Amino acid sequence: MAKEGAQRAEETEQMIEKEGGKEGAEGSAAGSLRAGDAKEMRAVVLSAFGGLNKLRVSKKAMPEPQEGELKIRVKACGLNFIDLMVRQGNIDNPPKTPLVPGFECSGIVEALGDSVKGFEIGDRVMAFVNYNAWAEVVCTPVEFVYKIPDDMSFSEAAAFPMNFVTAYMMLFEVANLREGMSVLVHSAGGGVGQAVAQLCSTVPNVTVFGTASSFKHEAIKDSVTHLFDRNADYVQEVKRISTDGVDIVLDCLCGENTGKGLSLLKPLGTYILYGSSNMVTGETKSFFSFAKSWWQVEKVNPIKLYEENKVIAGFSLLNLLFKQNRGGLIKSVMDKLLNLYTSKKIKPVVDSLWALEEVKEAMQRIHDRGNIGKLILDVEKAPTPLMANDSTETSEAGEEEEDHEGDNENKERMPFIQ
Repeated sequence: MAKEGAQRAEETEQMIEKEGGKEGAEGSAAGSLRAGDAKEMRAVVLSAFGGLNKLRVSKKAMPEPQEGELKIRVKACGLNFIDLMVRQGNIDNPPKTPLVPGFECSGIVEALGDSVKGFEIGDRVMAFVNYNAWAEVVCTPVEFVYKIPDDMSFSEAAAFPMNFVTAYMMLFEVANLREGMSVLVHSAGGGVGQAVAQLCSTVPNVTVFGTASSFKHEAIKDSVTHLFDRNADYVQEVKRISTDGVDIVLDCLCGENTGKGLSLLKPLGTYILYGSSNMVTGETKSFFSFAKSWWQVEKVNPIKLYEENKVIAGFSLLNLLFKQNRGGLIKSVMDKLLNLYTSKKIKPVVDSLWALEEVKEAMQRIHDRGNIGKLILDVEKAPTPLMANDSTETSEAGEEEEDHEGDNENKERMPFIQ
């Protein structure tokens, strides 16, 4: 083990040197560099809330770990729908801009803050970050960092935390999924949807109903039991197959789907809202879309829930981690998930890899619901010539609103993983 740790440390030093200068690792056993040794890094910066033109890659001062933190040389970052909502300012109490978006990443431990135990320089890790993940280097508290298995790639590791922890918590901690139950999940082709489908397969005789865009059906048809078009009348389709409805509804859409989901619940069934993507209709925040989605939400009558024996719940992983201090619970869930991964029962689905400079195109792909699985920002990936100048600090491209109607043309040049 000591030999392996030494080799990892050596590899880390070589990588750091390649990125722009070797750090004095020998004098940083506790982790922090001297004040005059500050270095710069590349990061995706959101200059103000709004459209894609508010994103660009800039140079920022490299952070150093405080007490209880790890410094991670980032290899890959996860891209989630919540990042679109953050970009638009479409969340409660948004932070001040400019900011670096992103909530999860994977990479190599580069330095340790004071009092950090259980990790060594050179460890391969994945982590939750309270913003700032879309950068070459991040610092985050040790309680949000997890070692990754030797056979897990950095792109898979960046696709793992948000999607699988969210899916696991909803299915097993909130809804108490058991043998013989049935689940309806919206956006079945997305990162969380695919994680839900895989976790359901670990429990005997679970029926999974999924909704997704029709062009995704061929790719994901084997992951769910019954698949419906996202624009179809899925309520009638589900009831045609299961007259009593389902035991669990996982809703990331909100709006009119809230009432539909509640109507599909069996007695003792659980409806869980974990997103509100119906509020995102254009590139920028729309008050009309927000008001329409809110108006369409069925007003829940507690007496009716009591009479019908139904449960309604909400789940926000980021609030659980960063506002409600449940890092210990998440750590135990992550341990269970990694055991499932090492036993080959679950595996992250990666849709495509993108350079930091391609973040606008990656975000547009999520907005268009074009992804199957997770989109990943690969920090070391070179941008394709068609996209290279679009998100850089000096580029004037993207200052105008983009036309997203011709999305098929865009999709032909997307750097997909086969």
